[in-house]
Amino acid sequence: MDDRELLDRLKTGDQTAFDAIFRAHYASLVSLAQGMLRDQSAAEDVAQEVMLELWRRRADVVIHESLRAYLIRSTRNRALNQIRHANVQRRAEPLIAREEAVQPHGASTLVAGELRAAITTAIAELPPACREVFELSRGQGLKYAEIASTLGISIKTVESQMGKALRHLRGRLAQWLPGETSV
Repeated sequence: MDDRELLDRLKTGDQTAFDAIFRAHYASLVSLAQGMLRDQSAAEDVAQEVMLELWRRRADVVIHESLRAYLIRSTRNRALNQIRHANVQRRAEPLIAREEAVQPHGASTLVAGELRAAITTAIAELPPACREVFELSRGQGLKYAEIASTLGISIKTVESQMGKALRHLRGRLAQWLPGETSV
């Protein structure tokens, strides 16, 4: 069975087609991620996430190139995102350590908790497509082109959804922003 037929069957929810794709590609995806991350466990997680995302988006995934190329690109992007995230965490460690050394006052802890709750609520209020784009951008650090590729939408749609998300969040969190007043 060729990749196109497997993809067609996958789109209908055929578990055996997914199993065949998984068996055919999983080991090479782990190997690719292992080469980038130098961590077997993290590499396996990346490959599993790619496969899980393929299954989750099976009905609407659009693959213009070969299935193998799509899976390799997805694995590479996820591994690069993990590397970027690890670099950000490593750079932030000294700042976090300094913040933890200074015990916050009760009021600032309360305000920080209220702000976290307000942000969580504002994000939850976003329409599903808008929230997904926002979380991929801000939560996972993906670039607009990577989001477009991952979701099978245009970069302009990603830009539009992000604009909508940011406008909503600015409106809902205006009281927390410097120089802003709540309406």
